Amino acid sequence: MEAQNSSFIGFENDYEESKAVLFGAPFDGTTSFKPGARFAPPAMRQDSWAIESYSPYFDSDLEDLKLFDYGDLELPFGDKKNALRMIQEHVQEIIDANKIPIMIGGEHLVSLAPVKALSKKYEDLHIIHFDAHTDLREDYLGEALSHATVIRRIYDQVGDGKVNQFCIRSGLKEEFEWAKKHTHLEKFTYNTLPSCVKRLKDKPVYITIDLDVLDPSVMPGTGTPEPGGIDFHDMMNIIKELSKLNNVVGMDVVELSPKYDASGISTAVACKTLRELVLATVK
Repeated sequence: MEAQNSSFIGFENDYEESKAVLFGAPFDGTTSFKPGARFAPPAMRQDSWAIESYSPYFDSDLEDLKLFDYGDLELPFGDKKNALRMIQEHVQEIIDANKIPIMIGGEHLVSLAPVKALSKKYEDLHIIHFDAHTDLREDYLGEALSHATVIRRIYDQVGDGKVNQFCIRSGLKEEFEWAKKHTHLEKFTYNTLPSCVKRLKDKPVYITIDLDVLDPSVMPGTGTPEPGGIDFHDMMNIIKELSKLNNVVGMDVVELSPKYDASGISTAVACKTLRELVLATVK
């Protein structure tokens, strides 16, 4: 595997020596409101060079880790099934090499593919999910594969009690009712995250962060902004808690739509979120 283009800051090692592999999944074919998340991976790579590889939060540097940036997958526009298949095959190659996949979306549907690949390797795979939206619909406008159904499809892969959702503030009444029986869902906040992390400390965990979990005042550049979200200090508290996990086997950051924030602030927030998440979880 060889890099295709310019890398995210700090992801400049060779593939063979790297512990984790970053790649972009530029797909937004089921976006229900404002498309544009497919432009996030190259935007984040470019703007990553405006932040440092060093984190004062963790007193750690991306350059001290062995990290590789593959670049973006070339996904078929509008063909969600083939796009998911290609992402899953790519992740399978990464985990077969005993490396950690780190994905930049793209819309949230792309998270299904890494979970499918990882659930084959880890029977006891757990999900920690941060989002404004439940994403638990059985279908959206008759479609079972959608960014509005992705966590329901992930649940189909991992089963009861394996999906942990935080900061959720939007969804159908039926989704919240369904979650009471099948997922651990905390509305609005992340107060139960410490107990979740303690319970899953040594379990294989996949982390998915939909950036619309952040308030639109912090993250206006997203396809489905939802007022009432967390701020960046909350995000750092979350990531510091996630640093206590011992077996994070994959992660993603999704739903940045950079063209809806001409200031570039949303892309900078996304870059910094990714930097801190990697430093916290890639042991």
